[in-house]
Amino acid sequence: MAHKCFISFKTEDTAYKEYIHDVLDVDMIDKSLHTPIDSFDEDYIMREIRENYLSDSTVTIFLIGEKSAENTPFENQIFLKRELQASLYDGIGNTKNGILGVVLPNMYDKVYCGNILCNTCGNYHNLIRINDNITVTEFSYNYYIPNDKCAWTEDDRYCVLVKWEDFCVSPELYIDKAFNKRHEQISLKTKVRPR
Repeated sequence: MAHKCFISFKTEDTAYKEYIHDVLDVDMIDKSLHTPIDSFDEDYIMREIRENYLSDSTVTIFLIGEKSAENTPFENQIFLKRELQASLYDGIGNTKNGILGVVLPNMYDKVYCGNILCNTCGNYHNLIRINDNITVTEFSYNYYIPNDKCAWTEDDRYCVLVKWEDFCVSPELYIDKAFNKRHEQISLKTKVRPR
């Protein structure tokens, strides 16, 4: 089943967004936010993004590139943050989108860091570096939703993560995974504006 997707991306990653649209034939809503919404009211801004840019979408694809981090110097992340906040918002007339993070090739080495031996359980875990130096907080928090375990399983995460090359092979598989998260228990633990 096709799901309508909204793509959240930095201008530097436009070629990847266009590839998804033109080559992968993903059912997407091509309404990127290019101009600021003239308001300081957070709820109003999110409502405007949901109604005018994200309406009819059920999955937000977040392209994770070199300029996507919360802590990137001299980068204004207001559009990325508001798009993800609006995607996570679940209210009257709005349903929460699934969130699919697609790691672009220039970020593989920064995100996928191999296996580490856990001092708590003695097992090996995959080290996936998703934090405010890689993405905006709206993604990093909802990927690593706080818990008391030594590691996270897929059931402990709301956001889905995939490498660009794997996404290109099976885009609908990963879009379906993000869509299905909307109905899982972990969806009750998401935060729209994490601190």
